[in-house]
Amino acid sequence: MKSRQKINKEYINRINLTLQFIDEYLDSNLSLDIVSDVAMYSPFHFHRIFKAVIGETLNIYINRKRIEKMASILMHKKEVNITELSLQYGFSSNSSFTRAFKKFYGVSPTEFRKQLPSKFSKIGKGESKIGQENSIFEKYICNINNHINWIKMNAKIEVKEISDLHFASITHIGINGIENVFEKLIQWGRSKGVMENPETKMGRVFHDSFKITSPDKVRMSICMLMVKPAIAEGEIIPLTIKKGRNIVGRFEIMPNDFEKSWSSLFVWMSEQGFKKSKETPFEIYHNDFREHPENKFLVDFYIPIE
Repeated sequence: MKSRQKINKEYINRINLTLQFIDEYLDSNLSLDIVSDVAMYSPFHFHRIFKAVIGETLNIYINRKRIEKMASILMHKKEVNITELSLQYGFSSNSSFTRAFKKFYGVSPTEFRKQLPSKFSKIGKGESKIGQENSIFEKYICNINNHINWIKMNAKIEVKEISDLHFASITHIGINGIENVFEKLIQWGRSKGVMENPETKMGRVFHDSFKITSPDKVRMSICMLMVKPAIAEGEIIPLTIKKGRNIVGRFEIMPNDFEKSWSSLFVWMSEQGFKKSKETPFEIYHNDFREHPENKFLVDFYIPIE
């Protein structure tokens, strides 16, 4: 009989397959029967396993991912029609989408789009705006300047073409317990002799955005950069970042500076006129911060761009 640990790793590996499938087919039919078939479990068995591993039922998870995807589209593609978007992602009407969206974000899709910082981009360019909006605009400009100044002082940025990057990875959800997953991956690397290679680096790939997903639900892959593609083994799954153009920011920062650094790099991207591609942002670490005299990370942030 299989050990409990081996069974748990098998569950996790199959759930990883379904998470990737859901990401790819969010605008398609994702019934329990279809998704459980991907995991090669019966619908009843899969439903229980998914809830145990992810912490949400399949239906709640898919609905959340769809709404977050639509929020991302509203943020980055102003030309998209909200009604057409709601129908594309399986809502029967614009009103049903609006109710679901408002329950999630507290505002309607239309208000969500209006409240984005870009709505102030034309203020002061010949348009008559007074009172509160002027005040908000001044705060917005001040915030932008703070991010740009942070980048100038703390990062070296370049835009470059990267080749395919191959990782061995472990999926993790939420911001708690990340250090334990890194340690687990390092132990695996040691058992395979990978850590003996001085070129081996750790990394983190983000499948969700902290802008639209609650921190306790953000899905990420804790990674180890490999010379060649990894082979799936229990919780360890292969992950490849496809070649393409990236904004790369090199930072030397404290642990609590990550959020500000990421925000500043995205502001720099926008100010320079670049657009993020559909690929996911990621980090690659060049040191063990515990060995740094000031406990700082030497890390590259990557934003894939069109």
